Amino acid sequence: MEGDPLFSAKVRLVVGLAAAGCVAVFLLPAIPQDPAYHAFVDQRRIWGVPNFWNVISNLPFTAVGVAGLVIARSRLVGGIPELRAGYLAFFAGVILVGPGSALYHLDPTSATLVWDRLPMTLAFMAFFSVLIGESICVRAGSLFLWPLVLIGFASVVYWHFSEIAGSGDLRLYALVQFLPMVIMPLILLLFRSPISAGWTWSVIGAYAVSKAAELADGPIYALFGFVSGHSVKHLLAAGGGLIFAVALRSRNRLGRRGESGVKRGGHAAPTALHTGDDK
Repeated sequence: MEGDPLFSAKVRLVVGLAAAGCVAVFLLPAIPQDPAYHAFVDQRRIWGVPNFWNVISNLPFTAVGVAGLVIARSRLVGGIPELRAGYLAFFAGVILVGPGSALYHLDPTSATLVWDRLPMTLAFMAFFSVLIGESICVRAGSLFLWPLVLIGFASVVYWHFSEIAGSGDLRLYALVQFLPMVIMPLILLLFRSPISAGWTWSVIGAYAVSKAAELADGPIYALFGFVSGHSVKHLLAAGGGLIFAVALRSRNRLGRRGESGVKRGGHAAPTALHTGDDK
């Protein structure tokens, strides 16, 4: 609970790690965008569409996002109503990743990359706020949503204009993308939310594997000959969003059977889904 000294110590540990990560990143020199980033291995033009598979593999994002948005807009018995804006923002971000990333891959440049990264930060930050709300404190998750989203947008805008000025700097964007990936597993380990743990580990795992596929763009294409690592990345990342949507739908069904309330302090968990110890 929030008044528990152990709970407070855990919160201080999470906040301290986040602060240390921020300081460490900004002690680094500016990080420009590597022009080689845009040189994806699969550049085949099919039916007149350049980089066809890297473009078309973004369709699942929009399909998953629409499905998730429908679920999040329904009666949230298994979700947490106070976090509805976070659920909706996440799936809206996933929807927008589809056309944003497709637009980028039609003509991969730093200028078009903005439209890929903006919706991704919306999804990242919304997901992070939901995890905070479901695992630590509902009120905090709700209050942090829009400040986190604004920081995410600012990281892309700052990088974009720094590139235009000839002094590109990805540090803030790197912080937005990767610091939550360090903080979220720590939150899951420390607070042991009974409603977030299983599906959140799966979403984080899907995203981590998608990043590995991105790094193995060429080797995957060389191995299979018909699909590149970057296209696989899109499918895996969309799969992470699908896991979230399916989990929320399953929780809603279970919640309707139990018609449970929500614990607002400490661990934010619908009591019908409370299957473990909140120590």
